[in-house]
Amino acid sequence: MILTYSTIYHDGTITYGGYSDTMVANERYIICFPENVSLEASAPLLCAGITVYSPLKYFGFAEVGKHIGVVGLGGLGHLAVKFAKAFGAKVTVISTSISKKEEALKYLGADSFLLSRDQEQVQAAKSTMDGIIDTVSASHPILPLIDLLKTNGKLVLLGAPEKPLELPVFPLLMGRKTVAGSATGGMKEIQEMVDFAAKHNITADTELIPMEYVNTAMERLAKGDVRYRFVIDVGNTLAATKP
Repeated sequence: MILTYSTIYHDGTITYGGYSDTMVANERYIICFPENVSLEASAPLLCAGITVYSPLKYFGFAEVGKHIGVVGLGGLGHLAVKFAKAFGAKVTVISTSISKKEEALKYLGADSFLLSRDQEQVQAAKSTMDGIIDTVSASHPILPLIDLLKTNGKLVLLGAPEKPLELPVFPLLMGRKTVAGSATGGMKEIQEMVDFAAKHNITADTELIPMEYVNTAMERLAKGDVRYRFVIDVGNTLAATKP
């Protein structure tokens, strides 16, 4: 597999992907964006967007009336809420931070908010969800999430914690529940996702930055100080530095 950037290509060169001002690609790997969409707000759909869209479709979450939980309200999570709502699902945002509640309910349109640190809320929500999209990359317990699932419910992990997560088997056996993982989607599905996003006016919440701001952006990213994706304006940055 050849990744978009920092990978050796067939001819021995290094791929720069989204950090390039121009690039040549086989037409099989080109995505067409409708003219009515903002490219800077839609660029993250090619990564974060398809990462949440694909499991929503594959695991049967993209249906009217399904109750879907979204764990973590960041770059992946805010798009998972937008896509799930567009599919007609009931969405509950699950977070450790109460500060995300207003954002989830008033801005993103989630139906409910579950503070995972509040045991009363967790107990009240047990066995109520058809599926959960877990976007968190930090180590965290997944037993409480499994308990939120109905019989035959599915917990799909999109984050990649450095340390292995503890997987309790007994709750899976009793509820015939599934824990799965998902990464991205193929070209056909990415185009489908872009078209769906354009139809439903779904874009990522972004902050457009010049290339020289990248180091500061990385520092802010480490602090979680971004809502929710940085987009580098490579073309204009290069144009401004040319003699």
